[in-house]
Amino acid sequence: MKVLAVDPGYDRLGIAVIEKQNGSEILLYSSCIETPKEQTLADRLHTIGVQFSKLLTKHKPDVVGIETLFFNKNVKTAIGVAQARGMILYLAKEAGADIMEFGPQEIKIAVTGYGKSDKNAVVDMVKRLVQNVPENALDDEYDAIAVGVTALAHWR
Repeated sequence: MKVLAVDPGYDRLGIAVIEKQNGSEILLYSSCIETPKEQTLADRLHTIGVQFSKLLTKHKPDVVGIETLFFNKNVKTAIGVAQARGMILYLAKEAGADIMEFGPQEIKIAVTGYGKSDKNAVVDMVKRLVQNVPENALDDEYDAIAVGVTALAHWR
């Protein structure tokens, strides 16, 4: 099974393509889709949509795994992230991929075994669990890889 995993955002969207091969999780691709702050939200979402569509076409995932929206105090940011999530869900379904959604605590439990783990613990376990993880990945990239690990762990 191949998972295209997403840590949603519109400033920077983490992406990882991960697959289970011979009992091991292998990272096939990871990156971030970044958009310029000076662009309008509509332009930023368009950039994300175009690039995400290309990834769906190139990698042909069975599943798109995505983190659920975590509300913080910045409502404007949360609304933008929600719009990016909605677009990603739409594009994934249009491409024929199944959708798996996970909350932050669920991802931490799947990766570290503890739902209140900090970022460093998640990054450390991602590097231990998954082959080919780049050392210089951005936080959003590591988060996307963690979503992919979670999706593989939940796949039956």
